[in-house]
Amino acid sequence: MRINFNRIEDRRKNLMSRKLLISKKATTILIYSRPLLVFGGMLCAVGVIWNRSPALYTLGVTLLFISMTFDLVDGWFAARFQPHPTLAQLADRIMDKIVYSIIFPLIAVGMMWRLVNFSSDFNRIELLHAIFVLFMCIAVLIRDNFASFMRNFAIRQGQEPEPSEFTRLRTIVAAPVSALLYAHAFYVPEVPLGSAASRLYAWISWLGSLPVRGLFFIEILFLIITFGSIAAYCRKYGSYCLDDLCLDDDVLRRQILSLLPNALTVMNAMMGLLGVFFANQGRFREAYLLLIGAAIFDKLDGAMARRLGLTTPLPKAENKSKPKINLGSIMDDLADGVSFCIVPAWMFYIAFSGIEDPFVQKLAAGPIAIFYALMGIIRLIYFTLDKSPIPGFFKGMPTPAAALFVTAPLIMLSQAAAQGSTDWVRFWAVFCAVLMVLNGVIMNIYPIRYLHLGRFMSRRPWFARGSMLLLLTFVFTPYLGHMAVCYLFLYLLSPLVTWRIDPEVAAKENHSDIQTR
Repeated sequence: MRINFNRIEDRRKNLMSRKLLISKKATTILIYSRPLLVFGGMLCAVGVIWNRSPALYTLGVTLLFISMTFDLVDGWFAARFQPHPTLAQLADRIMDKIVYSIIFPLIAVGMMWRLVNFSSDFNRIELLHAIFVLFMCIAVLIRDNFASFMRNFAIRQGQEPEPSEFTRLRTIVAAPVSALLYAHAFYVPEVPLGSAASRLYAWISWLGSLPVRGLFFIEILFLIITFGSIAAYCRKYGSYCLDDLCLDDDVLRRQILSLLPNALTVMNAMMGLLGVFFANQGRFREAYLLLIGAAIFDKLDGAMARRLGLTTPLPKAENKSKPKINLGSIMDDLADGVSFCIVPAWMFYIAFSGIEDPFVQKLAAGPIAIFYALMGIIRLIYFTLDKSPIPGFFKGMPTPAAALFVTAPLIMLSQAAAQGSTDWVRFWAVFCAVLMVLNGVIMNIYPIRYLHLGRFMSRRPWFARGSMLLLLTFVFTPYLGHMAVCYLFLYLLSPLVTWRIDPEVAAKENHSDIQTR
């Protein structure tokens, strides 16, 4: 009996080509159906606004979640099964722009509609949330157009665009966040009598009735990721863009470039002030997340300034008649003083003033808060005037780390106060007071050198990813403060290990910059 190997091979090739054809069709559906699904969700939203139909609400949210699922897998399919992966990825980006141009303005309208129609006696938090969502939607659209411009300009300059960690993370979370906010914005809280609410509607309505407090968590993180993505594009391609605009005028080039890190510095201060606002409302978890955002912006503005060449002085011939005062440095010091010195002290005082326990009231929260703020400002002044800095290290604990360290146990203190546990309230109150004094002192013990954690994360992306994963794991649990205290306690003890690191290595921003010896 003869075996016809040629026929078997032909059958195998036909089967493979058929599978490839099916995969290509699936890829086409995944990529090009998302705008149609989102457009259908928009029509359903208009119907919900018109007649408050739970059926249309359920259908709209379902379409958005299907679109979200397609968005998470279409890029992989496009790169694997399309005959022209570059063209397929370009189509995927175009579809993303179309989808985001529809969904995020729709979410902003929906939040205002919900505020007016279902919150007749709304408080300031709900109004602030609606305004915050509007600001977030504007930031998303600005980011998409800016990223498209910078990517195209980089291609013109012969640079191959490479997505950064923030860009990848933003692409992953944008679709789920938009679907969740859609479910909240167009939620119909009252089902008309006589209508049968399906299990699907019951589950979706649970998403729509999430408290504003939980949504603020998600939106703040998403906004930080969005601005981080913008900063990553500026950091990577900003210098190429200005080479054509400034025509070799270094002074003009620097003045334009300085706007980018200065904007991040302003965001640093704004995050800190928003943290005080939330702390005053008793929402210390949200306030702590905002301080984390301030620390991220503090890391990004310095990294961007170094990447854009703003930290190197101009030639002396161009600066003879100009003062040596650097506006960016002054803004950075002021923002750090607000976010990491005054704001933690203010939050500490707010937390203690809201507790009526006589034992806690005897702990002198006011003097301790003033002591910490003054010690932090003294540390910033020393950092600014220091003539012999150690590359890649801080002399004394840096103010962002100290601020996050002293405010983390305030979360546990507020939780214990809400539960009415007197013993735990007293324990965490003493712990917070001791930690404030301890960090105020350690910030100004200059012989102790602390590793520049931002640069270490840039050199070791796995550490940055692990830290972000750790934060996302605990942010929705009651143990966020516990995790933060443990994390920063390890950083407090880190000089016992990191003193062995060569300052030349510690000063590097990227792992590729480290020269092997």
